[in-house]
Parts: sequence; C-alpha cells; structure tokens
Amino acid sequence: MRGRIVYDGVAEGPALVSTEAIGFYGGVDPDTGRIVEAGHPLEGSSVAGKVLVFPQGKGSTVGSYTLYRLRKNGVAPSAMINEECETVVAVGAIISEIPCVDQISLERIRSGDLVRVRGSEVMVERREG
Repeated sequence: MRGRIVYDGVAEGPALVSTEAIGFYGGVDPDTGRIVEAGHPLEGSSVAGKVLVFPQGKGSTVGSYTLYRLRKNGVAPSAMINEECETVVAVGAIISEIPCVDQISLERIRSGDLVRVRGSEVMVERREG
C-alpha cells in the first residue's frame, strides 16, 4: 500500500490496530506506553515498539508533547499509520521522529500483523492466530 508521508522514515513492528481515534494526552501513559483511556478498545495495551494503526488522533494539542515523551522514555510506537493524520499526531510524529503515513485503508491491517513502513510504502505480512 502507498500513502502520504507525514514524517519520513523506515520502521517495522507488530501492528496494534484501533478502529477508534486515540487521544495521547490523558489517553496514553507517557512513562509506560500503555493506553489508559477508560473504555478505549486498546485500553491496557502497550504502544511501545508497535506500528500503531488508528483512524486519527483526538484531543488536546498536548498530545504532540505526549508522543515526544513516549519517545524520550523509550516506549513510543515504532511507526504510526492513519486514515487521516490531523495536526496533533503530525506534530507529535515530527518532533518525536516517528515515521508516520496516512491515507491508508486500515481494514487491510490486523493487530499482530508484521508491518513495515518505508517512506510512503506500507507492507503487511499477515500473522495468523
């Protein structure tokens, strides 16, 4: 698949897929990388080292800084893939140097799949189980 580069880079990891938007400020613990938003489908999951796949971000602009803190604490996603990357996630990806691509159809990626991001290209290796 090909998308639009938000922040260029090369990364890979297991996919962590959400069908709902993610709010980083207050929704993801910047010290542990765990999603803490009550009721979120990924509540309790760690974003650390994962290719985080979600429709878009939501919430406060402090979410950009939360992504930066995740990176500084060594618990950031290895890459992010969005349907439509909005400003909070874009700024967070850029200041944190996390490869980020949008305009990707998320239905083709499942949690646990091995995902490689190289610039605008997204490659998915299906993991059964």
